Amino acid sequence: MRLEVEPGTYVVAVSGGVDSVVLLELLRQLPDVKLVVAHFDHGIRDESGDDQLFVQALASQHRLPYVYKEGNLGPTASEAIARDARYAFLRQVMKAADAKAIITAHHEDDMLETALLNILRGTGRKGLSSLKNTQDIIRPLLAIPKQDIIAYAKDQGLIWHEDSTNASTVYLRNYIRHKLMPHFDIQTRQQLRQLIDSTADANEEIDAMLAGRLLLQPSADTLNRHEFIMLPHEVSRELVAAWLRAHEIRSFDRKTIERITAAAKTYTPGKLIDVDATYIIRVDKDILALTLRER
Repeated sequence: MRLEVEPGTYVVAVSGGVDSVVLLELLRQLPDVKLVVAHFDHGIRDESGDDQLFVQALASQHRLPYVYKEGNLGPTASEAIARDARYAFLRQVMKAADAKAIITAHHEDDMLETALLNILRGTGRKGLSSLKNTQDIIRPLLAIPKQDIIAYAKDQGLIWHEDSTNASTVYLRNYIRHKLMPHFDIQTRQQLRQLIDSTADANEEIDAMLAGRLLLQPSADTLNRHEFIMLPHEVSRELVAAWLRAHEIRSFDRKTIERITAAAKTYTPGKLIDVDATYIIRVDKDILALTLRER
């Protein structure tokens, strides 16, 4: 098993589990790749402090810089809150280390599980291909199944920590992992992988078209309301989502987009549409204006 990563400095996210331990081992073998080991203690499990000490010892063993942070999120923290806090920390470390990107240990099973999870949550086309490589996050194990990672770890005599919450089917992701994924044969996995890949290609084309339409609006903060009303409903919903993402607003679901779209088409001038805790949309006769809430 060998990874392809361009020379440079990277922040590698290491939780202490088998995936990230294998990732670190593989990255260590690459020439001209400098690593900063980063560990985020979510503070969700009682034994999470043991993971922090384990990763710290692992980084010390390999003489690598090590950074960690305690999140103290508590046992009721959702997966979304934990993910957002973790990536905020990783991006902070990336900036401080002047690194090219963050490297995570997401593998093929993670990608398939995430696609199924987002289908069940109704996140739409973007959710089906959400786990991918981006400009600042590299996931070099995405084509590798979990069983191959475990086999490599055992073959190399690596030691890792098991996350106790991974066995609990209370979490929807774990239910998918333990109850659904074991029934997927190789052919089914390949079909789902092909669906994810084709959706990702389609998403790129759709996103480019939406970005072009946004460029034709009166300004970055406004939409031509007449043109918006005349759009097919599905297209107008996609345009609202793209508009919000262009302003780094991402904490929305399909229900929120549907509510905003319907209000934007039907509200009388002068009314306001709630977006989130920071933004509102002001409805005028000719335009829809995205503005900050008054404090």
